[in-house]
Amino acid sequence: MKLAIVGVGKLGLAILEGITRLGLLHPDEIGIMDTNTARLDMIAERLGTPVLPVGDLGGAERVLISLQPRVFPEASEWLAQPNTGYISTMAGVSVGTLARRLRTERVVRVMPNLGATIGQSQTAIVGPEEAQRCGDTPYAHEIFGAVGQVYDLPEHLFNAFTGLTGSGPGYMAVLAEALADGGVRMGLPRALAHELAARVMSTSGGLLLERAHPGMLKDEVSSPGGTTIAGLEVLEGSGVRGALISTVVAATLRSAELGRDQE
Repeated sequence: MKLAIVGVGKLGLAILEGITRLGLLHPDEIGIMDTNTARLDMIAERLGTPVLPVGDLGGAERVLISLQPRVFPEASEWLAQPNTGYISTMAGVSVGTLARRLRTERVVRVMPNLGATIGQSQTAIVGPEEAQRCGDTPYAHEIFGAVGQVYDLPEHLFNAFTGLTGSGPGYMAVLAEALADGGVRMGLPRALAHELAARVMSTSGGLLLERAHPGMLKDEVSSPGGTTIAGLEVLEGSGVRGALISTVVAATLRSAELGRDQE
């Protein structure tokens, strides 16, 4: 078995589907493990992947840990296996903590986001020299490249990456919902307002990637005395910019707290 995926929630499933869709691994080379056995059996039947009983990694060469950080200390007792490489998606759990609890330097810390479910994740990756030498870090690049973009990032920036990108889809969902509510307030049907809000956010993301700075897009849309500048005045007056900055700061600090809980 090439890979065991421990924790097959939305993220674990997205990675599994990305790997098999691109043919990086054959389904029978991947074992899956989760406490939700009914869901696990459905996934196994649909994709053809073997189910692993909890606590048995099936001799897998590498293990992708996609668990909640709070359960890791207990799970690490049976996760730690000799001659095994580990890739962790757990928020706030440092490379040092992974290495200590799993008793190996073959650990890679990654931070993807929910975009993995549609092949558009942004994933940060970091690992020690031993993980690079044994091919675990390149392997993580390959896996997460199957579900989006990959960034090599120093570990001291991981919490900030989590606060901005890992949690970012949640912030964008609130903004989209608020935009849709504004459309409904002014007479648009709810379903149409939701669709338009989502599409304008998606389109804006594409446009922003082509600009050197977000201010360029803002200025392009803001005609003198027009509708956009009137709306921007309300945003500035309501403190939306400051609120978003504080949101990323709060999520970053929470990520750091989760890490300290595992030390």
